[in-house]
Amino acid sequence: MAITAALVKQLRDTTGAGMMDAKKALTETDGDMEAAVDWLRTKGLAKAAKKSGRTAAEGLVAVNVEGGRGVAVEVNAETDFVAKNAEFQAMVASIADAAVKADDIEALKATDLGGKTVADTITDKIATIGENMSLRRMASVSGDTVVSYIHNPAADGMGKIGVLVALKGGDEAFGKQVAMHIAATNPAALNEAELDPAVVEKEKQVQIDIARESGKPDAVIEKMIVGRMKKFMSEVTLLGQSFVINPDLTVEAAAKEAGAEIVGFVRLEVGEGIEVEKEDFAAEVAKAAQG
Repeated sequence: MAITAALVKQLRDTTGAGMMDAKKALTETDGDMEAAVDWLRTKGLAKAAKKSGRTAAEGLVAVNVEGGRGVAVEVNAETDFVAKNAEFQAMVASIADAAVKADDIEALKATDLGGKTVADTITDKIATIGENMSLRRMASVSGDTVVSYIHNPAADGMGKIGVLVALKGGDEAFGKQVAMHIAATNPAALNEAELDPAVVEKEKQVQIDIARESGKPDAVIEKMIVGRMKKFMSEVTLLGQSFVINPDLTVEAAAKEAGAEIVGFVRLEVGEGIEVEKEDFAAEVAKAAQG
């Protein structure tokens, strides 16, 4: 595969690696972007392996809780101006209200919203506001106690990051602390059992490759891998993370002290994982001037 300047730039933007290192990584991996990121990590050349997950699209996440069930929905728009629009915000709030009684996103799209389905309501709003919009995601949790949290709210119950926490035992005050922790740390899963096995295996292979670069014997490498994977689990699983409210405790230990069991969580961030094509600013201005 041809290694283009655009590919090299994309890898540099993603990892913070130097130009020659990025080019070599792509050459070694035949242009496979994901493999090139891992190659750079193995060589200790990636300054940040997860910049590709930066928020790109606009819109709002809204949360709603009724009884023992909480839902979060993400509704996207093209610009932040629309996310601040009261008409758009009112629509997002009504969608979040309807979501409490919907089983999944397809059912939500078909739910009646004042005489029209949610899907048709969004279509009508596209026509009146003049921007493309979409109901992108819906997620829910259930428990004895469900607590919601919006980080930097744009309006009541909605903002760029929305979190739901489901507890067995405990109280809302502790649940709110956990929700704020989740907003800040963005754990990949509740515990090791819920982590995607492919993610675990990939990380283990990367750590093995890094350890082999040290030239140490296999017996030593095995012990290194055990320690590094333990550290990885403590970083990416909610229950294994150090609790931001009290870093001397893990979240799991803090829950036990509070007489609670965390049974589930949801964290949605606007635009997470969406890739948006970036345009040269001068070219963008020129295009606008041409109408």
